[in-house]
Amino acid sequence: MGHTVGFIGPDQFRTMPLVGYTEIRVAIRPRRKLERLIAEFAPHAIHIATEGPLGWAGRAICRRRGLTFTTSYHTSFPEYLAERWPIPKSLSYAVLRNFHSASAAVMVATPTISHLLSQRGFTNIRRWTRGVDTELFRPRSKDFLDAPRPISIYVGRVAVEKNIEAFLTADVPGTKFVVGGGPMLAMLTRRYPNVRFAGPREGEELASYFAAADVFVFPSRTDTFGLVMLEALASGVPVAAYPVSGPLDVIGDSDIGVLDEDLGRAIRRALEIDPASCRDFALKHSWQAAAHQFLSNVHPCTPDSQAA
Repeated sequence: MGHTVGFIGPDQFRTMPLVGYTEIRVAIRPRRKLERLIAEFAPHAIHIATEGPLGWAGRAICRRRGLTFTTSYHTSFPEYLAERWPIPKSLSYAVLRNFHSASAAVMVATPTISHLLSQRGFTNIRRWTRGVDTELFRPRSKDFLDAPRPISIYVGRVAVEKNIEAFLTADVPGTKFVVGGGPMLAMLTRRYPNVRFAGPREGEELASYFAAADVFVFPSRTDTFGLVMLEALASGVPVAAYPVSGPLDVIGDSDIGVLDEDLGRAIRRALEIDPASCRDFALKHSWQAAAHQFLSNVHPCTPDSQAA
């Protein structure tokens, strides 16, 4: 759309492993270099995507220099932290509320998260829905996976907050696949020898896994959106999930998935859904639509701006 976009990530700094997620690395003392990178790019608009060390450094730089910036709330960190350590959610939300309080707009993916944050005292909340690459994620041959059907698949991080064992223990026919890496991968591989653990996959291979499945299972109870659900739907694969935030906003009462507190029942019922309706739904959630909504939230950014 004519905008020049610059990305600044931890890969441009000295990093250390994130506690509990050694495959994720966070920037160490990034402020001086980050300030230089921002000055060199001279953007018309700045968006801070994550509340990590780099995000806090960017926030501090913008406030000191009087630069307007926007932020987004992607991850329910208070719920994730509470799953691992005895940290009160009220404390976590207070820290996040402070982080986002200086933002000109806090972008969230769903009405449910918007309502939750409003109740927690967040302000300047705006919607930013997600988009999916409907060219990469598309219906393909089911022959990619050679296993007894129906095939139920989970794609995502293999970590405690994803509630994966609810899927692995569900009493459903056929074969279960898990695609992704994470701190629980080795343990779950040993515990569930009848499940096919494929490890991390990317690009065309990942898209082939999606399309070869008969139902996509989303067992998380804490994700704010769950982009993988859109990727599955774009591949013509129905979704089975719990009736919680994320699935409720993506699936709702449509005919593209089944939400049920009994995850096994949701999986069995989802197998009856027409794959064509799933694909049709995903086509309405393009990257272009998401980009237009993001640009409408960014401030200040005049129509003539060429950098973001």
